[in-house]
Amino acid sequence: MTSVLMVLSGVDHWTGADGTREPSGFWPEEFAVPHRLMTEAGFNVDVASTAGGKPTPDQEGLNTEAVGPEATEFAKYIDEHSAELASPTSLSDVRTADDYDAMFVVGGHGPMEDLAHDPDVGRVLSEFDAAGKIIAPLCHGPGSLLSANLPGGGWLFEGRTLTGFTNEEERLHGSADRAPWLLEDVLRSRGAKIQSIEAWGVNVVEDGNLISGQNPNSSHALAEKLIATLNSK
Repeated sequence: MTSVLMVLSGVDHWTGADGTREPSGFWPEEFAVPHRLMTEAGFNVDVASTAGGKPTPDQEGLNTEAVGPEATEFAKYIDEHSAELASPTSLSDVRTADDYDAMFVVGGHGPMEDLAHDPDVGRVLSEFDAAGKIIAPLCHGPGSLLSANLPGGGWLFEGRTLTGFTNEEERLHGSADRAPWLLEDVLRSRGAKIQSIEAWGVNVVEDGNLISGQNPNSSHALAEKLIATLNSK
């Protein structure tokens, strides 16, 4: 059976530029849509987070006024999978990429707090990349790639082409002024080649085994691309 390691932030907050902790976590749509599509495709999806971390949905992503009526379905799906989310696999226990065919990283502001700096995230990413396994980060999920540092200060994904939540989308979301750092800026500064389209547009970028999605609206397209790629192997 095709198996996917789905990585989510293990924190329930995001620290702003002024040091204030804001409630946050993973973005509900980015878990619910890809998880449903992959399980419906017959894949085994192993939910994982940082050591000791419990994935927490960002409540803003469950607000029908902010997201739309589909937020109700996301909330229902998350509730149906509450047991998986309450007891995720610890990334510290993932010792080899051989157990999985791909790694999917869910976004939200939570990953900016923990996945971007976690050594186990960096180790697992390095092992997946070395094995040629698909790495599929979504929205703020590409922040996790920043943890994959090389000896001497290099970065594993330098020169790679990818997408992620843009500065413009952060501004339109109303969080740019509060952010301690902007994902697009830091990815570019580390040497990534960012390929984005208009704010909130559906955008999936493929560069070898790295397949990334720009924003929550790209959740379905990224999951479908991952499924098609794995099924073609």
